[in-house]
Amino acid sequence: MRFFDLHSGSVAELSSKTLADLHLTERGYLWLSVSRAEFEQQQAELQSTLQRLCALQLVDLHVSDLLNVQLPSRYDYTSQYDLLVFRRLATANGQSSTTDAGTAHRGGLPILRHIDTSPVGFVVFDRVLLSVHPEDCALRDSYAQRLLTAGSAGGSVAVSTDLRSTGARGVPTSPADLMLRIVNHMVDGFLALRRELSHQLDHWQAELLNPKTRFANWSTLLAARQSLHQLDELCEDQRSAIQDWIEALKGWPDNDALTSQHERDLLQVRSRDVLEHIERVVHHVRQLEQSAETAVQIHFNAQSHRTNEIMRTLTALTAVFLPLNLIAGIFGMNFESIPLLHRANGFWLAMTAMALIALALVLFFWRKRYLVRSGR
Repeated sequence: MRFFDLHSGSVAELSSKTLADLHLTERGYLWLSVSRAEFEQQQAELQSTLQRLCALQLVDLHVSDLLNVQLPSRYDYTSQYDLLVFRRLATANGQSSTTDAGTAHRGGLPILRHIDTSPVGFVVFDRVLLSVHPEDCALRDSYAQRLLTAGSAGGSVAVSTDLRSTGARGVPTSPADLMLRIVNHMVDGFLALRRELSHQLDHWQAELLNPKTRFANWSTLLAARQSLHQLDELCEDQRSAIQDWIEALKGWPDNDALTSQHERDLLQVRSRDVLEHIERVVHHVRQLEQSAETAVQIHFNAQSHRTNEIMRTLTALTAVFLPLNLIAGIFGMNFESIPLLHRANGFWLAMTAMALIALALVLFFWRKRYLVRSGR
């Protein structure tokens, strides 16, 4: 459980305070970051703290949503707060890409099987952001460190109201802005996996198209395609949730005392930026799915083409030896009088005729390109 106080462009972590000690400053807001287990165990105390800070509590159905580990990405709202559940995309154990890729190349589990998804819940009040994370959420800790760094850097300069000064490196100006930055950070975590995912599928494509190898890792490939399909559905849920948030953001009152028109415009821009990042993820996942499907189709087409070439060559060779077998069968008949049978040079005449016939047929089939391998 970690608490942060954000005000006047600075960030301070309230490490020594408990829920009962939290209070709002005159112009700042609070970020309450708790794990799912802590939220379940201290639910009553959290509800009391929200009642004291915001004069309201969470709806029971929203509490169930925050505790549900199987819940897809979704957005909901009340007249007092907004709820966004966003499933994060990250590696389950945080291993490096080099280790995973090397293991996959040796026949181990591919990088796609190490992708873990778990929901992160955000409750956005006017001056409080409550986030519910899975246990040991490294992504939350990394963003908190970035936020503290930005706050310490921004504390020594004057706070500007210019739009350019409130960019991605500055301190979030509101709980909604902070939520969008964390969501964007989660989406960027999956974008960082694109090279590993592409590297794994490129390796499979090379094996599928190599005529000197026999690809036998079909179960792993099918599992990877299923994982990509699940990621596609997951990203669609994320996009729907952010789109619903954007539509709700358009309905915020213009005379809101806590958010100016400039801040609402900034939230709109940042929301569209998050949506664009999610669409990039969707595009890349679908591109990987198409690449895997295309590689499988090309593999079977190449196998069929190689089989046709082999059968064509064998058919041409069989046609070459058919007249030779006919001549050998004729001279093998049990008749007393057969031409050339009793001549001293009869054998050599028959062998010469058979060689000439075979050579003529080979030249004929060569000109017809029945015995020529197609270029690669």
